[in-house]
Amino acid sequence: MRDHTSSQAGARSGRDDAELIRRCQRGDREAMNQLIQAHQKHVFNLAFRLSNNYDDAQDIAQEAFIRVFNAIQNFRGDANFTTWMHRIVTNVFLDERKKQRVREHGSLDEYLELEDSSVARQIEDPSPGPEDAVEQRERHEVVAEAVYQLPENQRVMIALYHFQGRSYEEIADIMQLPIGTVKSRLNRARLALKEKLGSARELLGA
Repeated sequence: MRDHTSSQAGARSGRDDAELIRRCQRGDREAMNQLIQAHQKHVFNLAFRLSNNYDDAQDIAQEAFIRVFNAIQNFRGDANFTTWMHRIVTNVFLDERKKQRVREHGSLDEYLELEDSSVARQIEDPSPGPEDAVEQRERHEVVAEAVYQLPENQRVMIALYHFQGRSYEEIADIMQLPIGTVKSRLNRARLALKEKLGSARELLGA
């Protein structure tokens, strides 16, 4: 099952954000600082999921907040603020990928188990033995390599839906695409990921 924590947190923070946004639009820099502090964790998490690199994620998050600062006057509340901000983070990532190919390395802190029609989070043993730890690390590395070989737009779909817990509707807002297009692209991303994993599916227990 997908983790809906991000969506729930976004709903809870929406009311708190509204006053901060109004203050930001009046030029209150302290309100902007508070808004950044409230959202910096999930902005960085999304940036890291997309870039798989700590330094690149920091740069993406920083550029995203600069764009938020510059565009806050244009925010009218037509979309959820978190959705609007995720759109900016995604655009920053895609812009950076157009400029240069980032060397991708590192590992995911969780892995995907591929089934015929779904990608589901796995629950890791909180206190794995040595053999389990090695196996988990291998799974992380295999899936990391496969995910980060996907084209950027497919990677975005996987990150937003499976790691950030965004709904089809929210992804449609973020990517500015019809819901039907989101569903078809996500399905193609899953199929591409399954194909890239290939023989490694046995290692993943799929």
